[in-house]
Amino acid sequence: MKVFTVGKLRLLIVVCALAASPSVSAVDGLALEFGHSDSSNASVNLFRASAQWDWKKKLIDIGSWHLGGYWETDFAYWDNNSVAKSNDRILEVGITPVLRLQPNNLTGVSVYAELGVGFHLISNTSLNAQRQFGSAFQFGDHVGAGVRFGDKGQYDIGYRYQHLSNAGIKGPNQGINFHLLRLQYHLQ
Repeated sequence: MKVFTVGKLRLLIVVCALAASPSVSAVDGLALEFGHSDSSNASVNLFRASAQWDWKKKLIDIGSWHLGGYWETDFAYWDNNSVAKSNDRILEVGITPVLRLQPNNLTGVSVYAELGVGFHLISNTSLNAQRQFGSAFQFGDHVGAGVRFGDKGQYDIGYRYQHLSNAGIKGPNQGINFHLLRLQYHLQ
């Protein structure tokens, strides 16, 4: 079932980017993610690009560590390889606030852990008859961990486990899970 047109999807991407920051030049980081679903009745490869805007403050200071965060907007392409598929691809846009626990000093190699819950819109609500999403609106939550490195901690390699579903807003609500490898470059 096609939910919205390509023109509406482009408009939504622009709105998400503008909602995240009043100035595109204020982007603090860019990331690419690659992954695969581990959900039954779904074989989907995910390719995602995102931009981040750091909150630039410590929410909690814990000695040499702190809890901070950032806003993330993303655009994703799902390559559906499922059996008896109803759609070859799904496009996704999203915005997510992310909490990150990391060291205060980012020299050398620094580990981190993160958690995010955000909002996503998908272009189609079905992969096949056994994997349907009920609505274009989806919640996306993830847990992740990784390492930052470089002389200013500008490079970032991480892993995320992400679940998307509509939280029972409209059935069927079968959702999907992804294992993701994330490569990020911090500009600031």
